[in-house]
Amino acid sequence: MQSPPTSSSAPPADQADASSWKSDLVSGFLVFLIALPLCLGIAMASGFPPVAGILTAVVGGIMSSWLGSARLTIKGPAAGLIVIAIGAVQELGQGDMPLGYRRALATIVVAAAVQIVFALMRAGALGDFFPSSVVHGMLAAIGVIICSKQLHTLLGVAPKAKEPLALLGEIPQSLGRMNPEIALIGVISLVLLFGHMALSKKVAVLKRVPAPLLVLLMAVPLGLYFDLDHEHTFTFSQQVYSVGPNFLVNLPGNLLSAITFPDFSVVTSGASLKYIAMFSLVGSIESLLSAKAVDMLDPQKRRSDLDKDLLATGVGNLIAGLIGGLPMISEIVRSSANIGYGAKSRLSNFFHGLFLLLFVTFAPMLIHRIPLAALAAMLIFTGVRLASPSEFVKTFRIGAEQLAIFSFTLVVTLATDLLVGVAAGIVLKLVVHVVNGAPLGGLFRPVIEEHPQGEGVLLRVRHAAVFSNYLKLKKQIARHAHVKHVELDFEHARLVDHTVMERLHELEDEFARAGRHLRIRGLEQHRGLSTHPLAARKKHAQSNPISA
Repeated sequence: MQSPPTSSSAPPADQADASSWKSDLVSGFLVFLIALPLCLGIAMASGFPPVAGILTAVVGGIMSSWLGSARLTIKGPAAGLIVIAIGAVQELGQGDMPLGYRRALATIVVAAAVQIVFALMRAGALGDFFPSSVVHGMLAAIGVIICSKQLHTLLGVAPKAKEPLALLGEIPQSLGRMNPEIALIGVISLVLLFGHMALSKKVAVLKRVPAPLLVLLMAVPLGLYFDLDHEHTFTFSQQVYSVGPNFLVNLPGNLLSAITFPDFSVVTSGASLKYIAMFSLVGSIESLLSAKAVDMLDPQKRRSDLDKDLLATGVGNLIAGLIGGLPMISEIVRSSANIGYGAKSRLSNFFHGLFLLLFVTFAPMLIHRIPLAALAAMLIFTGVRLASPSEFVKTFRIGAEQLAIFSFTLVVTLATDLLVGVAAGIVLKLVVHVVNGAPLGGLFRPVIEEHPQGEGVLLRVRHAAVFSNYLKLKKQIARHAHVKHVELDFEHARLVDHTVMERLHELEDEFARAGRHLRIRGLEQHRGLSTHPLAARKKHAQSNPISA
């Protein structure tokens, strides 16, 4: 696949790196403050040792930065892969968590090799294939799963259930059994995180202060006050509770002793192959989508080579998996903060990894003072944002059919797993398209007619332009990379879905930045399925009531 055209105004990478190291140093340090607790929390929620998250971020920062990684993205462990990682540890270990951890590392290594193959095959366009409603439904399900697990940790209670729906059902019971001191740390942490998010919209200076830093400045002293470092009991409301070091982060004495090698003994089993597929597919998709989103936030409007970024991710995952780390992606929250703190080049990712390496090497005892409840609060905050009610409202505004596919993906994912949930969402989307008149033969191969027009070209699309055939359409457009004017005519298309409308809107911006023009025409006889400008379009003659 050809990569999207990059902006000609973007300065060379070497020039940007050489001239911006001071702002990148500051941004890298501030992102380090955000990444430190999140890396620890994500690792523990994944069933990995806490230091595994640090190892991944160090590799992602110090090594992946120089392998063609997208300029302003921060590489590291992500909440979106927690569900896969903990599933791999539990299923492959069959009750033996250390063994499951080593076997999960083996699946990460093989999945990394698959990602490298994807990159060499120029599969960066993979991020354009999956329909938006399915991807957001998957992310919302991940958010719900994270909250279902971490709420119990925040309350200082060990749940009996293992599956997401059962864990959600056990929350009232955990509220009744919560440990008051641990829950106090967790609740205050949540208040700080949500309060910071609300107030930073009104008080600009707060945007420069990382919310996780505020949580640590509160949680660590409160943990010392409650003497969590020593096993003891206390009485509250005539009930006796116990606290101790098991409510704090546990790190090895030095970083070298944390290195753990994979166990490849069952890597060809059906269960391992399932997790290899999930790590490689979900990790690649999430990383590519994040890199694209970060490019849109780049003040210089530079465009990354997504194939190179996928290669950097794959190589980073290979190294991380071999030494005991979690899988990494281009992480959107840290990357957005990176841009907000003034990053100019990939040096900020390097500095963030370097600060993490120095901190965990020379100050591991400070990390040991962090209460797990504070880390759980940070993960719940991330989970709530992924599954926020506003996501449902936003999806509904695009179209009722988008909300149905979003919700279906979410529910099936919660009831089964990520791969089944995403597959179910895609199948439902295809079924709805067929019911609305999209021909079976045109679902994956669009019918496109080319007509040269002076300095431009007209591409007339027939039958349907939907997510499943968009890559072919994009490839056809990319063949005319040197043509100044490209027109897309959808007059004879029965259906143009939301994913295609969204992708074409992005392409219009890319064309404009490159001094070119992409014009979309022929939608006058199509009915929008909502008032949203990027809603799916269906031709008037199609009176079928089911939306597409």
